Amino acid sequence: MSNVHQVLIIGSGPAGYTAAIYSARANLRPILFTGPQPGGQLTITTEVDNYPGFAEGIMGPEMMTILKRQAERFGTQIIEEQITRVDFSESPFKIYQGNEIHLSKTVIIATGASAKLLHLPSEKALMGHGVSACATCDGFFYRGKEVVVIGGGDTAMEEAHFLTKFAKQVTVIHRRDSLRASKIMQDRALNNPKIKFIWNHEVDEIVGEQTTGVTGIRIKNTQTHTLSLVACDGVFIAIGHQPNSQLFKDYITRDAHDYIIVDKGSSKTNIPGVFACGDVADAVYRQAITAAGTGCMAAIDAERFLNH
Repeated sequence: MSNVHQVLIIGSGPAGYTAAIYSARANLRPILFTGPQPGGQLTITTEVDNYPGFAEGIMGPEMMTILKRQAERFGTQIIEEQITRVDFSESPFKIYQGNEIHLSKTVIIATGASAKLLHLPSEKALMGHGVSACATCDGFFYRGKEVVVIGGGDTAMEEAHFLTKFAKQVTVIHRRDSLRASKIMQDRALNNPKIKFIWNHEVDEIVGEQTTGVTGIRIKNTQTHTLSLVACDGVFIAIGHQPNSQLFKDYITRDAHDYIIVDKGSSKTNIPGVFACGDVADAVYRQAITAAGTGCMAAIDAERFLNH
């Protein structure tokens, strides 16, 4: 069975790369498929200040480049392609990348999560023309302009705070009358003079054209249902994330929000030999450091499974 991999990793954020480092150091010769966003969510983050070991902080993309290099150093084969289908009905597991089939005795799922969107026709039409789901990617283009952030959680507060480095004014629109964000993120946003809040409103329509960009946003009061227009130059959607678990829905048990369910204190899924780590299985913490920690767990769990 020389053509059968010991460990195949799907995903390339802190979880996937850490799993690769540990698997490679255990001489399991892992193969890793990066997916559509090599490096994961941290590649669209600017400065990472809360990851232990980087006293002065580090840029997200630089950190992921270091992790990738470290995984390759120990012999991980990294393929910048997306897995299109899986078959976990029997071992070795079948992993499809286009027309190619890869066989593996164990699989580590580290596909992470993606930004949620509003699913308005105007949002789709104006995406990249004044609408964005990533302040760190596009904030620079709004220097001296007025922008709107949609959401009330940590994601929204982080985006709003970052945008104040460029924008003249940041308006947060939230459908409730209080934020869901953590206390520290709330305090930072509420005390920032460049951030103002419009409570109890939701987005009805984004106004603008592809040729001229966004000119405003039409919002609806959630209590009175009255409509009003807020003039702005850009709209940033920051309403949370969706775990990228659809690929595995026919085989892997997920919760009501599509997060993969793992055994408590481990990375084991309902299928022996298939493990999950990082944000695809973490609805609570969703941090780079916890993703890396569970990536380590998945690699050790896979090694013990293979040695059993």
